[in-house]
Amino acid sequence: MTHRILLRAGHVLSMDPAVGDLPKGDVLIEDGKIAAVDREIGADAEVLDMTGRIVIPGFVDTHRHTWEASIRNVAPDATLDDYFVDILDTFAPLYTPEDVYAANLAGALECLNAGITTLVDWSHINNTPEHPDAAIRALTETGIRAQYAYGSANTSLADYWFESKIAIPGDDVRRVRTEYFASDDGLLTLALATRGPGFCVNDVVTSEWALARELDIPITVHVAMGRLAGRFGMVKQLHDLGLLGPDTTYVHCCYFSEEEWRLVADSGGTVSIAPQVETQMGHGWPPVMKAIEHGLRPSLSIDVVTTVPGDMFTQIRAAFGAERARVNAASWQADVPVPDTMLTARQMLEIATRNGAHVAGLEDRTGSLTPGKRADVVAIDATALNVAPVHDAAAAVALSADVSNVETVIVDGVVRKRDGRLTADAARARHLVEESRDRLLAAKEARA
Repeated sequence: MTHRILLRAGHVLSMDPAVGDLPKGDVLIEDGKIAAVDREIGADAEVLDMTGRIVIPGFVDTHRHTWEASIRNVAPDATLDDYFVDILDTFAPLYTPEDVYAANLAGALECLNAGITTLVDWSHINNTPEHPDAAIRALTETGIRAQYAYGSANTSLADYWFESKIAIPGDDVRRVRTEYFASDDGLLTLALATRGPGFCVNDVVTSEWALARELDIPITVHVAMGRLAGRFGMVKQLHDLGLLGPDTTYVHCCYFSEEEWRLVADSGGTVSIAPQVETQMGHGWPPVMKAIEHGLRPSLSIDVVTTVPGDMFTQIRAAFGAERARVNAASWQADVPVPDTMLTARQMLEIATRNGAHVAGLEDRTGSLTPGKRADVVAIDATALNVAPVHDAAAAVALSADVSNVETVIVDGVVRKRDGRLTADAARARHLVEESRDRLLAAKEARA
């Protein structure tokens, strides 16, 4: 039996140039797919009144270590160097599969609550085969669209991040591929989260890239974050190893050389930028405009809730403010006008939605309100005092709205947040993640 939902009379920002914006429009969802977007649609359907709401595609977070939800804000003042010691060498070795399940459950629900409908879960916490099983089970239960990026274990900083000779276990990645991701058409898909050159010896790097390509899954890797990693010239090393390709997402990219920007662009690679982390923790300036200048379509990501907020509104504003500050300062110093390429609020909304889907390799199914794509839709309450009155709907979302204004969230045609409340058991998730927090703190104290 066909299931239809009609979103009626909202201010529709489709993020699809062919569909455009509709100051008063309808969105028809049929069996999980966007069937039509028009000024007025007549259909036998469950009607959700979107009067006074801005209707957008769901946000796409292209890089989040979701397993860290249990240790939210434990490192509020951390630099990147601090993070490696305080998180990867202190908490990560203590994580049980139960901790991973609790964090991924709470973290994915946090995403849905904030209007993030697609998540790249950069899961470098696979200390045993039971750890990825727990992470995937939690993602599945929440109903979020996610790319599970299988990463290394983290039981020792020295073993895994200093010229590591330990490769991600290929047999377990193959098991996970077979057991959970036999098809690439589901709500969850698989990727490989690699550490890359500078952190691993070349044999490990080439073996992990070969594993991903054997299994036909995308690759995601941190590069050029902070001056040390920037000096590694990781993309240049990957080029020299013959490994660059369009299947790879490069995270951060703050200290790329001009040559490395060209190599990424020429190889068809994609870019994920985590602006709040980058400016706050010392990774470098978030290179949003640099990526655009090289013909790339940058996306945004949260990275770590140990140190920054977990919502996309924060990332949009961090990138927008940092990049405009940088360019304004440079223009003032050179006594020239600001360039025509200066970022706009509308661009930021596109970067957080459509670009994100592109970077996650999912633009054929999400990222815009395009008939034929899967129905990942968010409605923002534009009658709230921090949003009203609306003059420019894209600016209202990008610069005024916050998580409290996310009223409706739909993923793959299923309502996951209605009337401002998650449909999932959020109290259970909070209880589990609080238990995990207590367990991890006790284990840390016992280890000290």
